[in-house]
Amino acid sequence: VSIETKLKELNIKLPEPKAPVGAYVATKIVGNLLFISGQISIDENNNLIKGKVGRELTLEQGYNAAQRCGLSLLAHAKKACMEDLDKITSCVKLTGYVNSTDDFTDQPKVINGASDIISKILGKKGHHTRAAVSVNSLPLGVAVEIDGIFEINLN
Repeated sequence: VSIETKLKELNIKLPEPKAPVGAYVATKIVGNLLFISGQISIDENNNLIKGKVGRELTLEQGYNAAQRCGLSLLAHAKKACMEDLDKITSCVKLTGYVNSTDDFTDQPKVINGASDIISKILGKKGHHTRAAVSVNSLPLGVAVEIDGIFEINLN
């Protein structure tokens, strides 16, 4: 089953990949690795998902914000792979940053939002290593930012 078919079955629409807002590139291919810059939490209506998890946002809202970051990562991967998600051979690593209160300690459960959606879409190819880090703030006040490394085969 192709990944596009899987997306249709799951009724998931990937967001439009956003252009970088700084002095960097959205994606970079080195050998067979695709590095994707940090994707911030943006909802399906293009609104920033802002706030601190543990204060303005619940764990579940943080999870959903991370899920949106995961979908953005896949949108950038699709663009970098000439619109063919089946060129992804593996999700290697995700690094997730959670804008959270000092006493919030469930960062891994928040970043599971991205891990779960990527694994659901890519199947075994979606299994990855990961870090889930708490930060004091994130760009534009967003709740979550996640970057990723994928193995690809463009041949």
